Amino acid sequence: MKKMIALMMMATALPMMAAKAEAADKVTLQLKWVTQAQFAGYYVAKDKGFYKEEGLDVDIKPGGPDIAPAQVIAGGGADVIIDWMPSALAVREKGTALVNIAQPFKSSGMMLTCLKETGIKKPEDFKGKTLGVWFFGNEYPFLSWMAHLKIPTTGGADGVTVLKQGFNVDPLLQKQAACISTMTYNEYWQVIDAGIKADDLVTFKYEDEGVATLEDGLYVLEDKLKDPAFKEKMVKFVRASMKGWKWAEEHPDDAAGIVLDNDASGAQTEKHQKRMMGEVAKLTAGSKGALDVADYDRTVKTLLGGGSDPVITKAPEGAYTLDITNEALK
Repeated sequence: MKKMIALMMMATALPMMAAKAEAADKVTLQLKWVTQAQFAGYYVAKDKGFYKEEGLDVDIKPGGPDIAPAQVIAGGGADVIIDWMPSALAVREKGTALVNIAQPFKSSGMMLTCLKETGIKKPEDFKGKTLGVWFFGNEYPFLSWMAHLKIPTTGGADGVTVLKQGFNVDPLLQKQAACISTMTYNEYWQVIDAGIKADDLVTFKYEDEGVATLEDGLYVLEDKLKDPAFKEKMVKFVRASMKGWKWAEEHPDDAAGIVLDNDASGAQTEKHQKRMMGEVAKLTAGSKGALDVADYDRTVKTLLGGGSDPVITKAPEGAYTLDITNEALK
């Protein structure tokens, strides 16, 4: 009799378990770049089961030099993407209605790294020099900064010559440019690892120069937010993701290890990822995930201040919502 009862209970439990497993909501996240500690919070959330606890099945898609997150989501290839706000707002103005639903990165990690031997000591010394700049939406903060400095980007003795920089540090190493674009957590250290000493470099952080714009926010398509079920799914996703980010901040070396476990390319090294995670933790520190409206306003002001060629031509409307984080962070 006991065996029959046990079998009956098992027969009842199995469909319930299967139904629960099937009930997991699928979410596809498109990263801005390749698998690295820049995105540790999401990999941690998946590895530690934080997404699973929320009933989510999250697929994390790495990015790369030929992948534009805005194009991916516009084409239906992702539910949510990671992008920098300058790029997201520029894309929004052109017709792809991206909305910021959370902002894990509080501070900017972008900077120009220059060879000291070029004589550059302050931003005004950029005049007459060649500067390496990333494109594909990453050029907007740089163009805004030059506009604020009133330095033309068309070359000449009073302007700067813009070198379209690949996603590497070669132009500085080969002295094709006086300065190149770097992130505090990535390319700067590639320069150091290439044998150039920190004392031989001069760095200009966008954050210190007062022209920092928001990086690595979470964006969805505006139309999707009209669906209550989608909004609820994003609430769960943001809540679990921020749990992952805070865990990564507290356990940086372990978080770097989780990133390495997810690096299918095998290109990343333990030393570089641990160092990167330490720097990234400085940028996520102070953020619980909710967008600070003052940071948003500063970013918009910076982007509008581009003289005759601003990144955006008017203040955006509806470009962010606090609804998701207000619910997720209760």
